[in-house]
Amino acid sequence: MSSINSKTYEPTASRKVAFLGLGVMGYPMALHLARAGHQVTVYNRTPAKSSAWCTEAADTLKPQQAATPRLAAQQADFVFCCVGNDEDLRSVTLGADGAFAGMQPGTTFVDHTTASASVARELFSAAKNLGLHFVDAPVSGGQGGAQNGLLTVMCGGDKAAFDAAQPVGMAFSRAFTHLGESGSGQLAKMVNQICIAGLVQGLSEAIAFGQNAGLDMNQVLDVIGKGAAQSWQLDNRGKTMVADKFEFGFAVDWMRKDLGLVLDEAKRNGARLPVTALVDQFYADVQHMGGNRWDTSSLIKRLK
Repeated sequence: MSSINSKTYEPTASRKVAFLGLGVMGYPMALHLARAGHQVTVYNRTPAKSSAWCTEAADTLKPQQAATPRLAAQQADFVFCCVGNDEDLRSVTLGADGAFAGMQPGTTFVDHTTASASVARELFSAAKNLGLHFVDAPVSGGQGGAQNGLLTVMCGGDKAAFDAAQPVGMAFSRAFTHLGESGSGQLAKMVNQICIAGLVQGLSEAIAFGQNAGLDMNQVLDVIGKGAAQSWQLDNRGKTMVADKFEFGFAVDWMRKDLGLVLDEAKRNGARLPVTALVDQFYADVQHMGGNRWDTSSLIKRLK
């Protein structure tokens, strides 16, 4: 079964593209690029995943795999990346086998990893010194958004590099937006995660309250979803929370990583985030319950 769902692609010139990192997000993102008519070369730390991707993409334009990020990037017009954290990102960009060593001058590296704003600025500077471009471009929309090609992408970096990359990145996006200088994309993603943390905790408490009160919560969610309480979380996770199902994408471990980035940045900029800090500890409770790979809506488990 294909790991992407059908999407209508806007016409754009075929480009040579590298994609580094074929996890639950990167794998379908790279497939959307290939289905949109781009020639895609992939790299993954586990080569078997690259081989599986090439098999699935066999009907597209010359799908290939490379043994190192450098080799993947050598002929690319654009290099896209989606890995785990700051150190993973440094490992695929820097050093003798890193992508920067293989990229041609003027090539743009677009990073979809949720990472720190500081590493984005670090790599922006390193790329600039080599005559390359670097755009930090974390995504929102989860695994479903990646599979459906409907991610929201928040970008920081030089506007000219963004303008060149945007038509290609729209293969897996519903919105691909420039928000300012290097690091702005990562800071915007932190804003996104702050919002989600508070919303999920509020929804968890509401559902637990309603269940304790003996209400039919599926019916209640239908009603309040037509009013001021409506949100993406309510629409997409409310009833799965009622059903005690937590296998829908973005994992608790990943959310704690992201909230760690948020809280570190808040220490630097002086923002006060009492609710976010508290919800981060609630997610730690879920981890202690064995819910590391449950999705983020599993906050409700600690209330039962």
